[in-house]
Amino acid sequence: MKIAVDAMGGDFAPDAIVEGVVMAAAELPEQVSIVLIGKQAVVQELLQKHGADAAANIELVNADDVIDMSEHPTKALSQKPNSSIGVGFKLLKEGQVQAFCSAGNTGAMHVGALFSIKSIEGILRPCIAGFVPQITGGHAVMLDIGANADCKPEMLAQFGQVGSIYAQYTFGIEKPRVALMNIGSEEQKGSLVAQAAHQLLKDNRKINFIGNMEGGDFFAGIADVIVTDGFTGNTMFKLGESFYKIASQRNISDTFLDKTNYESVGGSPILGVNGNVIIAHGISSPLAIKNMISLAIRQVESGAYTKIAQALS
Repeated sequence: MKIAVDAMGGDFAPDAIVEGVVMAAAELPEQVSIVLIGKQAVVQELLQKHGADAAANIELVNADDVIDMSEHPTKALSQKPNSSIGVGFKLLKEGQVQAFCSAGNTGAMHVGALFSIKSIEGILRPCIAGFVPQITGGHAVMLDIGANADCKPEMLAQFGQVGSIYAQYTFGIEKPRVALMNIGSEEQKGSLVAQAAHQLLKDNRKINFIGNMEGGDFFAGIADVIVTDGFTGNTMFKLGESFYKIASQRNISDTFLDKTNYESVGGSPILGVNGNVIIAHGISSPLAIKNMISLAIRQVESGAYTKIAQALS
């Protein structure tokens, strides 16, 4: 198994990325290696700095260009085919790597996935999934957290099915509990879109739909899959991540609040495409990169995207 990592993407790239890769490489299973993509001379020097220039499980692939965080995704990808993101998707499309991870331009990662490995047939819109820690242990899969700000009821209903399959195979949950984020637990609550989505989710016998959930139950452990539009999901997800920062500023130490730290999982997968693509925070630290690689390995082993394709075929 080969996991490709964009060495040049992120606010603290390439140093933080390379350090995180070196941390991950020290603990990798024998059958797993990392393909680092970026300016070869720069990355090689950083590997030497971190004492891993001769690591057998780290391979370098040169990419001369970098897509900056502020660049227009589609334009940048077309004008910079030899960027680290462009090369990463080329390797993924050709099957030379089994997953591609980056803390770089989120839009470019999303567009790159759609243009290279493409959407799974039957997917209305690919989405980005986030992992919400639960007080009962583990994480709930929340989707969408930013790719689709406006969603039709059919899209939300499909998110429920996609998230259920992902939770089942990636986290080993036999019958994931699917809930729709809403302003009340009653079936008739919410916007017209939420009410229509509720009915579609309720009618889908392929999922274990438990009804609506409210914001106060975000961490409560009542659901394994949380369905919402990308606008609401992104707002709630980032609010949840802020708890760790606030607690740290106030010198509060709590094992649960520690799990709201973005570093704890390290990345968010794009679901609904024909491959494994993981997006990390632009501010990613070495620890976040290390944990993102662990997530990528787990996702490859689960075969989740193939299970989603089979379910929708």
